[in-house]
Amino acid sequence: MLKPYEQRFPWNLDWNLLRTFIVVVDEGGITPAAHFLGLKQPTISAALKRLEDISGRKLVNRSPKHFSVTPWGKVLYTEASSIFGTLAQLPDLLGSVEEEVTGQISFAVASHVVSPHFDAVLERFNALYPNANYTISTMDSDEVIAHLLQNRVSFGVCLFTEKPAALEARVLYREYFGLFCGPSHGLFGRENISVSELKNENVVSFQTDELAGPLSSVAHMRKRLGMRSTPKGLSSNLPEVRRMIVANIGIGALPVHVANRDVQSGLLWQVPPYKSLPIVDIHLLTNSKRSLNSAERTLISMLNDELDTLPISERTYKA
Repeated sequence: MLKPYEQRFPWNLDWNLLRTFIVVVDEGGITPAAHFLGLKQPTISAALKRLEDISGRKLVNRSPKHFSVTPWGKVLYTEASSIFGTLAQLPDLLGSVEEEVTGQISFAVASHVVSPHFDAVLERFNALYPNANYTISTMDSDEVIAHLLQNRVSFGVCLFTEKPAALEARVLYREYFGLFCGPSHGLFGRENISVSELKNENVVSFQTDELAGPLSSVAHMRKRLGMRSTPKGLSSNLPEVRRMIVANIGIGALPVHVANRDVQSGLLWQVPPYKSLPIVDIHLLTNSKRSLNSAERTLISMLNDELDTLPISERTYKA
């Protein structure tokens, strides 16, 4: 088998072409990529053609009104993103080769992640290692997984339908989803609400809340209650779903322990059902292929210790 340095492709490739290609895909075309990089459009087009010539594959379909990435382009984009995720780590890895726990920790979370246990570990870690730095990004669960696969983040916290084969996953906590309405809704403040009164009610929801998605149990609950199948409002962000519920755009599902404060303050009201609520597991995801700096390694170790110590029953949030 040839060693990596004996293969011709890596030696013939100008690595700047990969960077340009990533920007072309991320920006959705040659013209926006040229604006982003501060270069002229013909320069970007020429770089793309060189990369296609070297790879021997057509990477994008482009015309004045159309831009799409080919199957070969998608493979190259995924691998190139992973390469640049690794390269971006190098200064931090080199700077953390010392006894002191330092370095940049970048993690991605779904917007509805509210976990006292996770926050407590983060607080303890920061008190012990004050020279670590943090970047926290909020995004869809699918994006969290994509960032991990592309080696862009230290770890992720999200939900999923099926565990990605290339990642390690542990249940960080378990939460229950209930249905809530806002102050101007006719059911607000009422006791003894019949589930039949929810039939044909407008719905607001998370973008992952669909029959085949990570929040499928919530979608099945709405379907069972006869609520409208097409949401009137959608968002990937919990505060925005909450905003739509409070504004009476529709009834929406929220984690019960997250919504509890708004219920107590009079902004939300829980409607039935109150028992046998959908249960959703929120996972801690890591990528074993990522080279960790001392700060990343230590924080992930502390999180795993927490999960080893506390049974899932103590990490299940009901209210």
